[in-house]
Amino acid sequence: MTRSVAVVGGGSWGTALAIVLARHGYEVALWVYEPELAQAMATERENRVYLPGFALPPGIRPTAALEAAVAPLLVIAVPSHALRATLTRLRPLLPPAAEVVLATKGLEEETLLRVSEVAEAVLGDGIRPRLATLSGPTFAREVAAGDPTAVLIAARDAALAASLQQRLASPTLRLYTSGDVIGVELAASLKNVIAIAAGICQGLGLGSNTRAALIARGLAEMSRLATAAGGQAETLAGLAGLGDLVLTCTGELSRNRALGIALGQGRSLAEAQASTPMVAEGVRTTAAALRLAERWGVEMPILRQMHRVLFQQQPPRQAVAELMQRSLKPE
Repeated sequence: MTRSVAVVGGGSWGTALAIVLARHGYEVALWVYEPELAQAMATERENRVYLPGFALPPGIRPTAALEAAVAPLLVIAVPSHALRATLTRLRPLLPPAAEVVLATKGLEEETLLRVSEVAEAVLGDGIRPRLATLSGPTFAREVAAGDPTAVLIAARDAALAASLQQRLASPTLRLYTSGDVIGVELAASLKNVIAIAAGICQGLGLGSNTRAALIARGLAEMSRLATAAGGQAETLAGLAGLGDLVLTCTGELSRNRALGIALGQGRSLAEAQASTPMVAEGVRTTAAALRLAERWGVEMPILRQMHRVLFQQQPPRQAVAELMQRSLKPE
């Protein structure tokens, strides 16, 4: 029996997921926001804008018509700032028992909601037993290349998580399950902020000592906020936390790290963002996460300095100096 899935979002991550699923035997409807890109992908069998160099398997059908990209199983891979609008358009199109997997990372800037909270707000509480989040250390190009990759599927419903684990796992994509949706989604969001900071350190010419300290202290900040919000500390030590944090802080393909490098080298935020069509989720997340930290009364000095650099013209080198000169205390 033919298995069908819709991937909503034709950026690098959505395209990579579509490629993996098609190789695993799925018929994939891939919704692409830009009609001209959808047409080019259908003709050229490649996403030359967001994921050049990877042929689309025959099982992938690119389309710019959202109604043509609906299936019993939907994987949502749009940027976080487009999530609410996309789900609003999808709501009247969803089959009654549709399962929704969120592969989006970030916080909604206006409401501070996590991605699953946005989905529930738009699609209604009835979606909760059929809603899951996919996260972990994943560069789209490596996933598309077939490099061995491990991720988490997090859901409140353990049976749904186990079912999706069995259906979506492939020889190159290993899935683990988690019931800690809060921890997984906050880790996925916050690691992007720390990755921008790691890039800034590299752009300033700082070395491995600095980067290692930043990753460790960044993880501590992420854990404090996640647990204050109801997440589990052990989640932050796993794939969605430490795994994804190390990847985005050190990997050459990290767009958040690349943006940080540009800032550290003296470019403005606008210049750094204009240099690539990819979205660096950490910029929007920084503003939302700072407000979330204030709501929960959580101390996050790295996050606060990143907010000053991104939005208050704080020189990056001064931000590093202020972090080093904070009052001394036990770890």
